[in-house]
Amino acid sequence: MPMEYRAITQVTGPLVFVRPVHAVAYNELVAVRLGDGRIKRGQVLETSEETVVVQLFEETAGIDVRATVRFLGETMKMPVSRDMLGRVLSGAGEPIDEGPPIIPDERRDINGSAINPWARENPEEFIETGISAIDGMNTLVRGQKLPIFSGAGLPHDDIALQIARQANVLGRKGEFAVVFAGMGITSEEAEYFIDDFQRTGAIDRSVVFLNLGDDPAVERLITPRIALTTAEYLAFSAGLQVLVILTDMTNYCEALRQVSAARGEVPGRRGYPGYMYTDLASLYERAGRIKGNGGSITQIPILSMPGDDITHPVPDLTGYITEGQIVAERGLHMAGVYPPIDVRRSLSRQMSQGIGEGRTREDHKAISDQCFAAYARGRDLRGLMSIVGREALSAKDRKYLEFADVFEREIISQGKEERRTIDDTLGRMWKAVSALPVEELTRIDEKYIRKYHTSINQEVNDPGQH
Repeated sequence: MPMEYRAITQVTGPLVFVRPVHAVAYNELVAVRLGDGRIKRGQVLETSEETVVVQLFEETAGIDVRATVRFLGETMKMPVSRDMLGRVLSGAGEPIDEGPPIIPDERRDINGSAINPWARENPEEFIETGISAIDGMNTLVRGQKLPIFSGAGLPHDDIALQIARQANVLGRKGEFAVVFAGMGITSEEAEYFIDDFQRTGAIDRSVVFLNLGDDPAVERLITPRIALTTAEYLAFSAGLQVLVILTDMTNYCEALRQVSAARGEVPGRRGYPGYMYTDLASLYERAGRIKGNGGSITQIPILSMPGDDITHPVPDLTGYITEGQIVAERGLHMAGVYPPIDVRRSLSRQMSQGIGEGRTREDHKAISDQCFAAYARGRDLRGLMSIVGREALSAKDRKYLEFADVFEREIISQGKEERRTIDDTLGRMWKAVSALPVEELTRIDEKYIRKYHTSINQEVNDPGQH
């Protein structure tokens, strides 16, 4: 049994500074025994000849120089099993749903290991979320990492829950699982998440991890790693298609900044540590597919942008690592549009690999490009109209204004419980562009116009109507 040492020299925030007693390893687990017999756990954050910095997973209250330290000789491991599906756990991986203990199949290091680039397989299978603004315009692809950039007060939680209960890989029904990790959330938010999962039955295929705002900040740093370790087991050992939803990554980064400040590190942009890019990459890059393995991990990190500032370090660095972003817009939200997704600023860099004939439909790319161009023009014309008035616009311009209204009302906007198939979404997009003059549909091949254009199809089906 490892020896206990009375070697604590200082306690600062969530950190305990220990006098070196023997060689210890980075990330090695530590048990701190208080005078009343209570045990608090942590891990080695830094080691040198002068001191060992221990990061505790809980509050440091009650720890003084009389407490003893025991180095356990192993890193933190997560017990994983397929039986975790349907369970709700704390941010540290402990069951909080009053269910029985989880009997693990194995225990895995929560830090995981990077997927060998040679072994990676390109994301190329369409994931149907049932949300038109995503499926039609910014398609999610199996193995992709596609974050949602939101702002305070916007319904990103509702979007996350809707994706969690509706998402599926077409043609792979029954093989889909969701790992949901809430970080720094309120008790009300936690209850809302649990109630929604249980009410809709989505809990049966989900594993939910909840780190509350009053939980130790340090726990927030291990919650996404525990969630991703669980996802890796379900994907690459159990062969499931796993969707990982991480919310809110801004809270995670705030915890990272807090620990960095306690260590006395030189701060970077807005006080965040200089290694935040590397730290975020170690999480985001755990998404993907492996050659020869039927499972996959698709990530949707959700982060709130302070002041709706997309140049804030958290969304800025996230955008460099991930493969696009879904951006929620406050203006659409104020106009009563749900989900308030701004397709102009949103982007899925893997979309072209996941759509088309055999995946979604042959006309998907063309109709998406046409809708994007027409909507962008319509939004620009709204600004012009506010200056010169609607009457000063040409008849063609007024058509584009009407298109923008229809696009927001019929395609972007939908119910929180409404699940649309990709055929339904594409049909709505064709109905919207069919109100524009045919000569304006410059981004769509003529063969698709003849096949899918609403008014042309009506003429073909009922040639005597004129």
